[in-house]
Amino acid sequence: MSNMSKIKVGVVGATGYTGVELLRILVKHPHVTIQAVTSRAEAGLSIASLFPSLRGLIELKFEDPKTANLTNCDLVFFATPNGIAMQEVPALLKAGVKVIDLAADFRLKDANVWEKWYNMPHSCSDLLKDAIYGLPEMNREKIKKASLVANPGCYPTAIQLGFIPLIESGVIDLDDLIADAKSGVSGAGRKAEVNALMAEASDNFKAYGVEGHRHLPEITQGLSSLANQAVHLTFVPHLTPMIRGIHATLYATLTKKTDIQALFESRYRDESFVDVMPKGSHPETRSVRGSNQCRISIHQPQGSHKVVILSVIDNLVKGAAGQAVQNMNLMFDFPEISGLDLVPLMP
Repeated sequence: MSNMSKIKVGVVGATGYTGVELLRILVKHPHVTIQAVTSRAEAGLSIASLFPSLRGLIELKFEDPKTANLTNCDLVFFATPNGIAMQEVPALLKAGVKVIDLAADFRLKDANVWEKWYNMPHSCSDLLKDAIYGLPEMNREKIKKASLVANPGCYPTAIQLGFIPLIESGVIDLDDLIADAKSGVSGAGRKAEVNALMAEASDNFKAYGVEGHRHLPEITQGLSSLANQAVHLTFVPHLTPMIRGIHATLYATLTKKTDIQALFESRYRDESFVDVMPKGSHPETRSVRGSNQCRISIHQPQGSHKVVILSVIDNLVKGAAGQAVQNMNLMFDFPEISGLDLVPLMP
């Protein structure tokens, strides 16, 4: 594809971990020109001075979002805290700009449910019905035609990819699903918080949000829509002392005798970013670090009717920025792997 056919993209709120990860991928994307990168706090500062990893790759400075000409873009990514995108998106859509929101503003279809979990009113609830949930392995054809994509959360990505084949094939008890998931500290965002300090998070391991985590309604919405009925999920997230990565251990009860390994291999055979590992494997978070891969393995301990799925992703890539670029590729009919042929980092 020639330079003339590149699309112009903007990134709003690019000073967080997700924002810099998005820039890391976009600066090497063959079909993208980065037009504008905004930050209220860092306006006027060169991007490379804040993120030395991007020196020599991007010459832009952060712009104030109030003065940045985002309507000149073909697509705008929002890598902002929850509640920001919904204020800006209607005007961009009206100007013919496509939008991918990496926060949660458009993930839930019910505004009342959203307001309950995110503790703020939704400013454009009329757009919720039009927003497409950006899990390509579930909604690829809808994403291709979308103007507004709600990029999934990190936990919901790892968990839904692990459950999708079982739910689609109708072989498990939908009243008793369990997701026991662990995340690295970058999942909390790039901000000053006591529980993310090295002296607090290092050499420590804890559960949180057991009574209810805001990713729960997102996961159950997706799984219930696949099942065409309500799905009951117990979801317990944990904070683990590593920077990147999510490991989800998922439990379900089989209701039909099934070759689970073959089922997963068949479902994901044509997916570039889902790797169904050989029977008996134990995927590690470091095997996906820095990549857009989700690695999955399936177990039936002692040959019982219980199935255990292990699902690992990098929370900043397949769990955020990489998946956003995967969605962009679909929306603009680029090869789905464009800019995402990232080899995981070892060690």
